[in-house]
Amino acid sequence: MKTETGEQLKQMVKEKYGQIAEQSKTTNETSCCGATGCGTIDYNVMADDYTQLAGYVADADLGLGCGLPTEFAQIKEGDTVVDLGSGAGNDAFVARSVVGEKGKVIGIDFTDKMIEKARANAKKLNFSNVEFRQGDIENMPLAGNSADVVVSNCVMNLVPDKKQAFTETFRVLRKGGHFSVSDIVLAGDLPEGLQKNAEMYAGCVSGAIQKDEYVKIIKEAGFTNITLQKEKRITLPDEILKEYLTPEAMVDFKTGSTGIFSITVYAEKPDACCAPGCCN
Repeated sequence: MKTETGEQLKQMVKEKYGQIAEQSKTTNETSCCGATGCGTIDYNVMADDYTQLAGYVADADLGLGCGLPTEFAQIKEGDTVVDLGSGAGNDAFVARSVVGEKGKVIGIDFTDKMIEKARANAKKLNFSNVEFRQGDIENMPLAGNSADVVVSNCVMNLVPDKKQAFTETFRVLRKGGHFSVSDIVLAGDLPEGLQKNAEMYAGCVSGAIQKDEYVKIIKEAGFTNITLQKEKRITLPDEILKEYLTPEAMVDFKTGSTGIFSITVYAEKPDACCAPGCCN
């Protein structure tokens, strides 16, 4: 079985999300987190509703997230917030409504077309304290110790080297800073058919790892006070499950501890130097 390299995976993500940037929210929602080829599903199995949040900008909402990290991120007025995988600017604009004119929001995205779309949205809104930078989350175009808060919405699972991504998150945060990240993780061993075909029904599952491993990576990056702020099971339609599971197995999958989950995780960079690179 062929395994793509990290660079090949990045190119696939760049191409896919370049296409998504040019699609409507409705199209993206009906294609499961922006993936293609997920059968007859006619609703988004991942995204939460942003429309009631302050700062919401409809043109920036492509329906791609799997949580509401800005809601849990404890952002304060005047903060500098970094949004990883900022897309068309959805989370960045919500964060901007909290930091106010005294704060700053920096969005980082790997896809040129997403950056173009986000910058166009910011220009249309006349926001001078929101900027978008093209860059790789594994090697962020940011100085160390420059952010108070980092947020990210259903992006880390798409990054080939998650350890490096969280190491970079640690680097760019100031001492005492923190992050709130929403992402897709796995719990237990998925039935073989579902595991092999995950990307067919929900693009955000592709690249997802076990929840315990995800938390371990965060801890090894040097973060403390790791807290699971929210967890919800991703409920997959019966029309998808029955392709891979018997009726009995479907019941077990829906009611057991094994499954696909959206989580929002919070963690802090310690005030004191306690990890490699902390004082850099």
